[in-house]
Amino acid sequence: MSSRVRTKICGIARAEDAAAAAASGADALGFVFYAPSPRYVTALQAADIIRQLPPFVSTVGLFVSATEAEVRAVLDVVPLSLLQFHGDEDNAFCARFERPWIKALAVKPNEDIMTAIAAFPEASGILLDAWHPDLRGGTGHQFDWTTFPAQAGKPLILAGGLTPDNIGQAILQTRPYAVDVSGGVEQAKGIK
Repeated sequence: MSSRVRTKICGIARAEDAAAAAASGADALGFVFYAPSPRYVTALQAADIIRQLPPFVSTVGLFVSATEAEVRAVLDVVPLSLLQFHGDEDNAFCARFERPWIKALAVKPNEDIMTAIAAFPEASGILLDAWHPDLRGGTGHQFDWTTFPAQAGKPLILAGGLTPDNIGQAILQTRPYAVDVSGGVEQAKGIK
């Protein structure tokens, strides 16, 4: 496996933030299609931002317990490279959309992470994020990185509480395939 750690900047809500992230070398940009999130964008807003991106930047649509119809409505408008499911979706639901997808798992204390990962055999990757009783990602909290698996049979993405101050240590400690940063690079919610 390559030693290069890929980077996704999630919660993109403005074209200027997307352009800055791409210019800084982000491999992927995440767009949140979950209305309760302060980083929420409509399908039309995301499509407009994506039209302005340079080539070779992956676009990721983040969904939280959306219905199949809601996901398909976004896909009808937005050219997404990858889907990211952050809710209570199972493997069968995530696999319905004929495109690569990753499943976000909230790492709870004392949880068997490998069993949770095994429930998503068709995922292109697994994103491990901090657990919060009420929020689905973008909390600014981190989980115990010592529980990050060394190998899982598929790419693992580290998320949760990553900032410019701690990301180097996080990468050294966990050796992830990629990192996913949102709140740690914001001036305010949704403003990168």
